[in-house]
Amino acid sequence: MKTLFYNGRFYVNSNETTDSLLIEDGIIQKTGSFADLLSFVDPQTEKIDLNGRTVVPGWHDSHMHLHMVGSGMQKVQLYGSSSIEDVITRTRKFIADHDVPSGSIVSGMGWNQDYFTDKNRLLNRFDLDQISTEHILILSRACGHVLAANSLAIRTANVTAQTPQPEGGHFDVDENGEPNGVFRENANGLIQRLNPPTSVESMMKSLELAMDYAASMGITSVQTMDLNADNAEMMLEAYRRVLEKRPTLRIYQQCNFSTPEEIKVFASQGHKTGSGDSWLKIGPVKLFVDGSLGARTALMRQPYADDPQTRGIQCLTQNQLDALTVTAHDNGFQVTVHVIGDGAMEMVLDSYEKIIDHGQNPLRHALIHCQITDLPLLERFRDLGIYAQVQPIFIHYDSHIVYQRVGTALADTSYAFGTMLKSGIPVSFGSDSPVEDMNPYHNLYCAITRRDLNGNLPYNISEAVTIAEAVDAYTLGSAEVCFRETQLGRLLPGYLADFVVLDQNLFEIDPMEIKNVRPVMTVVHGQIVYRV
Repeated sequence: MKTLFYNGRFYVNSNETTDSLLIEDGIIQKTGSFADLLSFVDPQTEKIDLNGRTVVPGWHDSHMHLHMVGSGMQKVQLYGSSSIEDVITRTRKFIADHDVPSGSIVSGMGWNQDYFTDKNRLLNRFDLDQISTEHILILSRACGHVLAANSLAIRTANVTAQTPQPEGGHFDVDENGEPNGVFRENANGLIQRLNPPTSVESMMKSLELAMDYAASMGITSVQTMDLNADNAEMMLEAYRRVLEKRPTLRIYQQCNFSTPEEIKVFASQGHKTGSGDSWLKIGPVKLFVDGSLGARTALMRQPYADDPQTRGIQCLTQNQLDALTVTAHDNGFQVTVHVIGDGAMEMVLDSYEKIIDHGQNPLRHALIHCQITDLPLLERFRDLGIYAQVQPIFIHYDSHIVYQRVGTALADTSYAFGTMLKSGIPVSFGSDSPVEDMNPYHNLYCAITRRDLNGNLPYNISEAVTIAEAVDAYTLGSAEVCFRETQLGRLLPGYLADFVVLDQNLFEIDPMEIKNVRPVMTVVHGQIVYRV
């Protein structure tokens, strides 16, 4: 079956557009003018008039947590909470609206203490006890690296003053040495183990909700970290079932493992980077070295400027990291590592030097976030040939805290997306959703204007990128990091027919308006999966 999409402005590259695309069996067959392509259609060809709309390749989010997005849609939504009292009110309302029985677990996510107007601090058990002492409450910060638990949750998890602090994590205590409800990094697991076992069916529900939202945003491919040693079989089965029923999103699965043995077991089951099909592929081994800037758990080389008592949290030792990267590399896995602080980046560059030979990086090992940097770190990054998976949307929040957290000199060389591109570092864009909304237009806006979503003064405007650079990073750049640059990220013959039709021309509107752009149609494999 052929389909002719015509009367559009199809983005080919920064200097070229085309009028029409002819698609057959999910593949772009020909591009050109409507008149040129008419000679290749037959009476059964469907013709779809795009009314002069701008069309770009489908957005490809290079790092997110798709299952967590869908799961979060079923939890207390705490994003944008303006105060501790607001968190209390929202959670109480959720319990009442859903008639949650006493003794049940109530989970929420999205709060950020820097938005609180009453008390600028992390939530603790005393706050959550005001919500309920009869429900187990687990409320995660927006970054996912800190959670707050109420007294019942702490007692149920049997965390006491005598509980040892976990390696690579920390739970805070009160003046009596008792847990105060704040859990950081690997200590989160002490509370999260209370969550009941999940099922393939519940995973499917979460994936379907998230995929529907992705389609509504024009996202056609994602690189998502949902899989770990405990859930691998179930998660892959859930994805297979959903994609068999409704193929609307291409998946490159980032696989989180904690030990070399877990990687070896996964490899022994026949998995390696690139295995799978056009819809679901195994991607890299995903590792964590540090936490988040907002929670002051990102690993810094020097103490935090606004809290000299800490340099953040190191989630892995150098030896542990080296063992993981070497094992993954030797078993044919790409590696990508969560790094936010400059100390974390230095650790991973040191580790990558052991597996990358003179800048030759055929497995395309990468770093995710890459936020706090200086020029020597970026030069090492470039010379090793490492790929950068960055989230410009983080500028919305981090621009308000970065100078306080790390000081002026380091803040001025951070979130250096323009420098990365100019120096030849391969860059891709993503959202880290649900840490931030997966909305691509917010991400593009932040990359181009370097402003928050309220339009405040730009942060480090010299690192701004052009609209064409941003579109390419969000399409072809993401395709490159997952070895699909000959299939995805361009609207050319032979490429998969994944694209999004927009309600405004991204390339001509005021950059301040980019955040308001929305899709009118999303097409995946030549099929319309979303339409206004």
